[in-house]
Amino acid sequence: MDAWRRRLGQGLNIRPGEGPAVVAGLLLFYLLFTGYFMLRPVRETMGVAGGVGNLQWLFTGTFIATLACLPLFGWLASKVQRRHILPCTYGFFASNLLLFAVLFARDSQALWVARAFYIWLSVFNLLTISLAWSLLADLFSTAQGKRLFGLLAAGASLGGLSGPILGTLLVAPLGHAGLLLLAGGLLLGSIAAAQVLQGWRTRHPLLAQAERPGTRPLGGNPFAGATAVLRSPYLLGIALFVVLLASVSTFLYFEQARIVSETFTDRTRQTQVFGLIDTVVQALAILTQALLTGRLARRLGVGVLLVAVPLLMAAGFLWLALAPAFAVFAVVMVVRRAGEYALVRPGREMLFTVLPAEDKYKAKNFIDTVVYRAGDAFSGWLKRALDVIGEHPQLAMLIGALMALGWAATGGWLGRRQARQDGARRD
Repeated sequence: MDAWRRRLGQGLNIRPGEGPAVVAGLLLFYLLFTGYFMLRPVRETMGVAGGVGNLQWLFTGTFIATLACLPLFGWLASKVQRRHILPCTYGFFASNLLLFAVLFARDSQALWVARAFYIWLSVFNLLTISLAWSLLADLFSTAQGKRLFGLLAAGASLGGLSGPILGTLLVAPLGHAGLLLLAGGLLLGSIAAAQVLQGWRTRHPLLAQAERPGTRPLGGNPFAGATAVLRSPYLLGIALFVVLLASVSTFLYFEQARIVSETFTDRTRQTQVFGLIDTVVQALAILTQALLTGRLARRLGVGVLLVAVPLLMAAGFLWLALAPAFAVFAVVMVVRRAGEYALVRPGREMLFTVLPAEDKYKAKNFIDTVVYRAGDAFSGWLKRALDVIGEHPQLAMLIGALMALGWAATGGWLGRRQARQDGARRD
């Protein structure tokens, strides 16, 4: 048994003593993403229910809601110990799920509830995932991140794989309200996994750490994350990378809503299609994360993780411009999302391992939520304007290809900067 464990650890690039942290990190992401992906197909159906032509308003509402959350999260991060930021935030969102469960149980067809849930889940998604990665960037060194972040991200893909399956199986017997209650329970479980991670780092402190991790509040003001981004070229580069990522994703998302609504008119069928795409995406991402991501990062650097998918998306947009069919779109969407989960997201999180603790929480949260949703809102209105004015989807796809090329160039620059800053820290 011990020999088998050693071989497994070597195959997955896990060093002695890191096993408990890897298991806890996998559970953190698995529970979080299982709950989210149970509800994601419901959100997509709610978005289509309000009309594809109104999606840009939902994106704008999401941006405004995210902007309102910034000072609240900044205040929390400034006042409580770092180790308590995640439990407090996740506990608040679990109470929100309970409230929405009550609303769905009373009137599941109310359009205002559907739109409120769409916006809420969009804010919940970015904030909770960003915070989970902030915790990992705080607890793991850069070298550990290169080896383990891809593997830990596989927990997210496993959750993304089981979530749609559970949602499809349970939505009939439990209803939407029951799914929300189950997702709340899974969110509470992810808090427990985060606490295990904190305990592991306390028992295995980094050599450079003179204090127990997470025992002191970050201090500063609630808007420190925004000001830190404006002062740092490196953080501004990450912000631009995220804006371009969001813009590419939004262009594809609007095409998804248009093509699916035209191809499948039944709400149940639409939810099944969204769930099937999620399942295929996560299955591909798991294999890549477990076997390829860490090796690419260690041998070729973070830059390759940040450049590969944008280049593939540039080619995908051109393909869609020439053949705007559902089958082509499905392939491009699967490649984009699987590549983002397996390569782009771990690589993006590795960029923060070389930064101070305050930037890992406040600046990162600002970029991952406000900046991301600003990119969503802007590109949503741009895509809608292109559709209305030109009525030629090919034009939007060509602009998407140009954005993807800019995304790739930004990723390459960030990869080189991260390597230099990591080297400077070691000297």
